[in-house]
Amino acid sequence: MTGPAEVRCMLMRGGTSKGAYFLADDLPVEETARDELLLRVIGSPDPRQIDGLGGAHPLTSKVAVVSPSAHPEADVDYLFLQVAVDKAEVSDRQNCGNLLAGVGPFAVERGLVRAGSSETSVRIRMVNSGDFAMATFPTPDGRVDYSGDTEISGVPGSAAAIVIEFPPREGQMLPTGNVRDAVGGIEGTCVDNGMPTVLIPAAALDVTGQEAPEDLESNRELAARIHEIRLAAGQLMGLGDVTDTTVPKLTLLSPPRHGGAVTTRTFIPARVHTSIGVLGAASVAAGLRIEGSVAQGIAVLPDGDRLRIEHPSGFTDIESSVDRGQGGLRSRRTAVVRTARKIFDGTVFPVPPTGGRS
Repeated sequence: MTGPAEVRCMLMRGGTSKGAYFLADDLPVEETARDELLLRVIGSPDPRQIDGLGGAHPLTSKVAVVSPSAHPEADVDYLFLQVAVDKAEVSDRQNCGNLLAGVGPFAVERGLVRAGSSETSVRIRMVNSGDFAMATFPTPDGRVDYSGDTEISGVPGSAAAIVIEFPPREGQMLPTGNVRDAVGGIEGTCVDNGMPTVLIPAAALDVTGQEAPEDLESNRELAARIHEIRLAAGQLMGLGDVTDTTVPKLTLLSPPRHGGAVTTRTFIPARVHTSIGVLGAASVAAGLRIEGSVAQGIAVLPDGDRLRIEHPSGFTDIESSVDRGQGGLRSRRTAVVRTARKIFDGTVFPVPPTGGRS
């Protein structure tokens, strides 16, 4: 299994993540061959990813595969692939809302969608889950303009705003059917508004929830408890054995410190997010809105739909509302403002298969 010696690729920052964007036609069709190629492109398995595009962290070891969509409600399909850093593993078990921010601009850059004269809206089907989103961004004179004055926490400088709106999701937002569940010896709220997530009061795990990510990661006792809770939550949420997957995410909640609704620390699943994922924030925001969830007594809910989710590098503003339908609680509206930037567009040369990776 050799694969191509070179591949057309665009490296982009999407939100607070960074990843390699590919047209599906530029990658092998067969999944095993595709994943083997992407491991060599990104430089895994290697803790430093020194021989590839990866940045030695899950947030910078990501891939977006984009193609025209056959679905009548979408312009393009977006498949997200998480490439493990230190093992030969490529997973499609979750979405990535941060790389989602770059999908619309990438689709225009590659000619999959025709740009408008001032702004463009791209309808996106997220292949991993079957959910949909619409990204709207500036295209003055029919070209993507990444410059702008919108700042997001976790990213230095500013860029053009990309408004991502998610339509109401069908089905139950509470995968277990319960507002609270006993999960691995603690009480949590299991919620899915785009990303399967377990909300946990930080105090239940004897931490403040204000710690730096590296301090939480180095706490071996906490890591063991997080692993135990995640395995139990996977079964409760109908995800099966999640030992080798990246979902569900576990988000610790503590009171806000800077005027937001809540402070978060999110395990993804072993490392702690230096900010928070877009879809993770969507699930947290929905969970805060659910009466009786574990967020009650911790979160400070403002008037209106907009919530500010505090995280290690600042905050994420997200608009979220829920209502009760025939099938139970569901998301009525979710929208977030992100930014993206094209870093390079060209050809990537994956390490040859003889480099010793399996």
